[in-house]
Amino acid sequence: MRKTLWIVAGILFAIATLAINYEVKVRLYNQGGKVTELGPLKLGQPVPDFTLNDLSNRPVTLSSYRGQKVVLLDFWATWCGPCRMAMPDLQKLADKFATNGLEILSVNQGEPADQVSAFIQRRKYTFHVVLDLKGEVGDTYGVQGIPTLVLVDKKGDVQWIRVGYSPDETELDKQVAQLTKE
Repeated sequence: MRKTLWIVAGILFAIATLAINYEVKVRLYNQGGKVTELGPLKLGQPVPDFTLNDLSNRPVTLSSYRGQKVVLLDFWATWCGPCRMAMPDLQKLADKFATNGLEILSVNQGEPADQVSAFIQRRKYTFHVVLDLKGEVGDTYGVQGIPTLVLVDKKGDVQWIRVGYSPDETELDKQVAQLTKE
């Protein structure tokens, strides 16, 4: 009887594991993680302003780009596997649209400057990194999972939000191309 109970429990565990894997890896992946709102952020609405220091300890204010550049905010951390997988694609995007008016602000969540700087230098990333040491900007933006991307147009309005990593950046590329032409 006890052996049968263990077999049934094992089968139920296997079924639950398959169901969870299907939900996360198939259904959620196919949705792409794109959302229309994130905490206080809503598509078409103004983005909250912030000032954070970059890796050179210079203050960077989001609103200073208003009227001049499209800004892609990337909330991330060095320990986050999906964040690390997304960064080469962000570098390609930065390289592709650098002269067209795209600024990538890579907002590190809660890590010391020396650790983040070493990570960025090792991988030779050139996009702008700012430090959200206490996670206050992440909290203001409603970031609960990383990576989280927020695309802001030249007027300072949210145009696109994605939570999580996607190996297919076609939609983001199209959004950036459209917004940098405006």
